[in-house]
Amino acid sequence: MKRLVLFAGLLLLAVYGTPAGAQTGRLIREESSLAYELVHPFHTIDATSKDVTYTLELDAAKKEIKRVEAQVDVTTFDSGNSNRDSHAMEVIDALSFPDVKFVSSAIKQKGDSLRIAGSLTFHGVTKEIIAAGVTQWSGDRLSVRGAFELSMTAFNIERPSLLMIPVEDRLSFSFVAVFALD
Repeated sequence: MKRLVLFAGLLLLAVYGTPAGAQTGRLIREESSLAYELVHPFHTIDATSKDVTYTLELDAAKKEIKRVEAQVDVTTFDSGNSNRDSHAMEVIDALSFPDVKFVSSAIKQKGDSLRIAGSLTFHGVTKEIIAAGVTQWSGDRLSVRGAFELSMTAFNIERPSLLMIPVEDRLSFSFVAVFALD
């Protein structure tokens, strides 16, 4: 009887448990980041957050990423100019909308190239976006680098101006996510 119960338990775990080969990676925060670039005719603004959280589900044996999520507090971006960063937080209403979150809905891989589709919630608005990326698998580590763009006006953000000239509507992001594969 005990063997039957143990067998049934193992069978249920096999059927309903974690998908075969699926695992998660442990984020290496000090090597991971999210950066943005904002372009004005007179200068380009770059800011980076090292405080982004990336999570993923993968099949390391097949070198396939199954699902990804990312979240960052917008107040953690640093452009090297605290006045500019404070103004950026006003523009995006960081007190009301402090977090940006991405959840993948589909990931297509071809070799080391990725096409990641999913929902991005920014400034209280959720839109579907597509990010392009590249993976690098080495031993017990996985590095994912990529980029995506979004329209500020599509996320109900008024474009800031300098000398009465607004910045471009395009906001470009680049990301680096490094994981230890335990």
